[in-house]
Amino acid sequence: MEKIENVWFEGGRIYIKTDKQHIFSRPLEAFPTLLDADEKERYAYRIGRFGDDIRWEMLDEDLHISSFYDTKEPNPDNEVGRIFRTYPQLSVVGMANYLGIHKSLLDRYIYGMVEPSPQRMLQIKEALHAVGRQLIEGGQTMPSALPG
Repeated sequence: MEKIENVWFEGGRIYIKTDKQHIFSRPLEAFPTLLDADEKERYAYRIGRFGDDIRWEMLDEDLHISSFYDTKEPNPDNEVGRIFRTYPQLSVVGMANYLGIHKSLLDRYIYGMVEPSPQRMLQIKEALHAVGRQLIEGGQTMPSALPG
């Protein structure tokens, strides 16, 4: 297996160069923790002992070289992404917590890196509707559970 020799960030992407002089790149949307990180945090990485992974201690993030072999690019024109672009006041962290999923998974749905199952899509919509109903009723807190 190739070994990672260099890592850099440019144009909203992460790049690696291997010992075989191959350059691989992935959009930062594929790694929401890195997307949300600032430049100092992104460059505070270390390449693993075997050269096949990258570790960001302060971000608690790990990437394996195999993550760069996936060629899927983001598709921001998706239903979840449109919802969060239309209503930027929605809290991704709050909605992820409400749904019981990690923020990075909801980010991957939003950026079009992962397509939610029909059941998950329904759950997202039901959560948004529940929040809307709560607001209409004059409540000030998020409902404690999804309906049903």
